[in-house]
Amino acid sequence: MNKITGNYIFLFFLLAIVCLAFGAKSVPGVRTADYGEDTTRVNNLILASENQFGSDPVKAIRYARQANDLAIKINFKKGSAYALKNIGSAYYIQGNYNKAIEYWEKSLKIFQSIKDELGEANLLSNLGAVYFNLGKDVIALDHHLKSLKVSEKIGNKLRIATSLINIGAVYYRKEATHDKAIQYYLRALPLSEDIGNKDAIGTASVNLGEIYLENGQDSLALHYFKKSQEAYKGSVNLPYSLNNIAKVYLERKDYAAAINYHEQALAASEVIDGQLDIAQSVLGLGNTYASKGDKRKAITYYKRAEAIASAINSQYELKSAYQGLASSYAALGNYGQAYVYQNLLTEITDSLYNIETDKRLSEVQFDFDIQKKQAEINLLIKDRALQQLELRRQRFAKNSLIGGFILVFIIAFMLFRNSRNKSRTNKLLDKQKAEIEDLLSNMLPEEVAKELQRNGQATPRFYESVSVLFSDFKNFTHMADALSPQDIVLELNGYFMAFDDIIEKYGLEKIKTIGDAYMCAGGIPAVDETHPIKIVKASLEIQKYIDSRNELKKETGNLPWELRIGIHTGPVVAGVVGRKKYAYDIWGSTVNTASRMESNGEPGRVNISADTYELVKDHYVCTYRGKILAKNVGEVDMYFVESEISNHPLSEMAKLKQEAYTDNKGV
Repeated sequence: MNKITGNYIFLFFLLAIVCLAFGAKSVPGVRTADYGEDTTRVNNLILASENQFGSDPVKAIRYARQANDLAIKINFKKGSAYALKNIGSAYYIQGNYNKAIEYWEKSLKIFQSIKDELGEANLLSNLGAVYFNLGKDVIALDHHLKSLKVSEKIGNKLRIATSLINIGAVYYRKEATHDKAIQYYLRALPLSEDIGNKDAIGTASVNLGEIYLENGQDSLALHYFKKSQEAYKGSVNLPYSLNNIAKVYLERKDYAAAINYHEQALAASEVIDGQLDIAQSVLGLGNTYASKGDKRKAITYYKRAEAIASAINSQYELKSAYQGLASSYAALGNYGQAYVYQNLLTEITDSLYNIETDKRLSEVQFDFDIQKKQAEINLLIKDRALQQLELRRQRFAKNSLIGGFILVFIIAFMLFRNSRNKSRTNKLLDKQKAEIEDLLSNMLPEEVAKELQRNGQATPRFYESVSVLFSDFKNFTHMADALSPQDIVLELNGYFMAFDDIIEKYGLEKIKTIGDAYMCAGGIPAVDETHPIKIVKASLEIQKYIDSRNELKKETGNLPWELRIGIHTGPVVAGVVGRKKYAYDIWGSTVNTASRMESNGEPGRVNISADTYELVKDHYVCTYRGKILAKNVGEVDMYFVESEISNHPLSEMAKLKQEAYTDNKGV
């Protein structure tokens, strides 16, 4: 991960803390009348504390302590929780992470004691952020996962999206876990879009883009960078997206486009007087002109970046400017200037190395302080008599049985080591078992997966009545030839993920996808007599989703994707096939007939067989279409599903219309 990316993730966590943790203008959920004027004073002190975060953290701490003292006096627990949170927040802004953790944990305990789950989720997220900044990725991840669990329990979409993005950021730190980061960002993105939170949309998108750019997938990177650009319009974060878009075009050697986006980023940065963004935009222009071969113009931009970075003491940007100036002067044959900037580059590189070393030392000191604090707590809670007894026992053992003590110590150490190794092994086995169970539950229906784990095999079953749905995109081969492989996969993945959500909503079972074809069924593995109605309802919802996507495509001048859907109901055999890669599948003439319904349908319509029609005719208005010949079945009547028969007073007319369609089916 490059340094700019690392800075950005840190800023996102800080933004999450400031905007989400401190946004309350008074303590939520408490009326002034409950505690009188004292409550109002607590709220005002908390608000005064928040107003000092950016200008005077020391004063913020003083106001928050006054609020906490008063809240304790009147037994106002929620007020105390928010006051303690503000104390920790002020310490966080000061960079005193030990104190921030101390007060946030006190606040968390109060929120948990009064069952305030929103406050609990917020504090868990804040603690995750501080551990993230300390490089304690495992602890940070644990807190963010707990915050996600609580947020999902209370259904707070904004907190869920924030937790998902923060979990993705932890996985983003290591290249080996970039795939996990992508998974969490992709979960966060549609949720952020659903609630319309532009900052969350932009953050998830730009971080996805950076991962794809690092992996050499510039088309996907560009897609997400432009999505973040749209989300960040009018935001101080817009220059960051524009500079990243420029990087993609620089990778493609499209210098004109790269310069255009860097200049847009520069203009946006100057409007908000964002000096760091200005420096990064100017550096990008310098890098682009240098890559283009125009070293003199590159030097102009590098010198401007040098001046800005020096003024704001931005060491990493200053290092990049020195590096660009040294290489550009060397390329022009001006070795004197190249030597000057190479020396400056060496000095700042050494300085940055020392900064990183100090950071690691501070982390070691942090660990020591925490361990020391825990030891002090343990001493305080011990009973005095037990302490004296322990001291006498140790003195006796030391003076009279030192040899035996050493032997016992060795034995105890060996037992402890064996126990620890066994514990690690058990944890590893439990983790692997959980991963296998998760993998099976994703591949197979839940009861089939359990049977496979229990017996080592899953028995095939015959089902008397199952509804099978096939879908297929019209002219998919032609569209695939016109788009890049990345765009095709991106589009299909978007559609199929939406289909998955819809069929899960109606309790249907996804069977498989083959190319652009999608197959699912209702009534398996758990028998459900309403499956024909549910699968038709799901198919209409899928077509409605396709229509909405096509409307957006038309607005942007893209070709629509048209979908045919066919449904048939009948008996099937279902079971697990394969030995190395398990797959749940179904067989029988019902599957073939459903496929024939799809291939003989029309784009944008749902085509059902007579057997399905007989089961849903009291619920849906259908149009008779004629007959087709199905292998091993003979002639089959077909119907288009028009609409659901509503329950309002006009339903009688709808039923008459339904009967008219039925009477005319032989015409």
